[in-house]
Amino acid sequence: MYDVRPPRLTGCPFVQVVYSPRYYVDFGLHVFPTTKYGLVLQQLQDTGVVAAGDITEPRLATWEELALVHTPEYLERLRTGTMSPEQMAQLELPFSPGMVDAFRLMTGGTITAARLACGPAAGGGTGSGRLAVHIGGGLHHAFPDHGEGFCPLNDVAVAVRVIQREAVRRVAIVDLDVHHGNGTAFIFASDPSVFTCSLHQEQNYPSAKPPGSLDIGLPDGTTDATYLAHLERALERVAASEPACVFYLAGADPYEDDQLGGLRLTKAGLRRRDRLVIDMCRMLGVALVIVLAGGYARLVQDTVAIHCATVEEARAALMNEV
Repeated sequence: MYDVRPPRLTGCPFVQVVYSPRYYVDFGLHVFPTTKYGLVLQQLQDTGVVAAGDITEPRLATWEELALVHTPEYLERLRTGTMSPEQMAQLELPFSPGMVDAFRLMTGGTITAARLACGPAAGGGTGSGRLAVHIGGGLHHAFPDHGEGFCPLNDVAVAVRVIQREAVRRVAIVDLDVHHGNGTAFIFASDPSVFTCSLHQEQNYPSAKPPGSLDIGLPDGTTDATYLAHLERALERVAASEPACVFYLAGADPYEDDQLGGLRLTKAGLRRRDRLVIDMCRMLGVALVIVLAGGYARLVQDTVAIHCATVEEARAALMNEV
């Protein structure tokens, strides 16, 4: 029987958190709730999981940083607002300069979290400087030359390229969003320095799934026990790739009441999922960058609760080391 009780957090260190209120974009009647980011931070502060002094506000990712992954032609279209109708249809978001700035800022947030976790300031130890949470990010459907599925930019891929220039060589990406990380898999397909692992619902978006290092497509209706058994085996493969830094996409959308997912994980099962990933990284002594990725529950409070549980588990891991 899994221990799924929330960890006791009294008196333990705070988690380094990256966030900006400017992540909110009014998309009108849309299934993507950008309100969730502010709601997550508010709940974490209200419950004492995050302190105001441990929140870092990011800067915009520069166009030069974005160009480490995205083509000049695509970036020019974003910059000038000249996206084609076909590109907009793939993106599935209304275009505006504010939308572009919000996602540039969110990409900057993942870069900031990566620097906090595995940059020179981390000091090479296994303490709190080796783990950071981005309340945002996980835009894994963006390709070098176009965006898809609410993802105009691939923040994790950009952050990987930035941190590879500055601090680490080998990286692993553990993508536990309900949807396959097609853009990320495509970007790193021929790069042995980046191990991509995706555990997702097979019969779900996207229809075309470029192969990553390890892809596990699960059947509709997969529940906690089966999912966690697959994950434990997958994490053995991730560990064997010997990463110096792990990027974890902690999607809330494998939840049983998600509008865009068809898996049947409970909140307790998702908390156990988070714990497995975090424990692996602490056991290996490698840096961990957590981004939130998707979450579209019928009740936004459920999505918020799942994301908050991820941060609670991160803080509990720090508590175990003091």
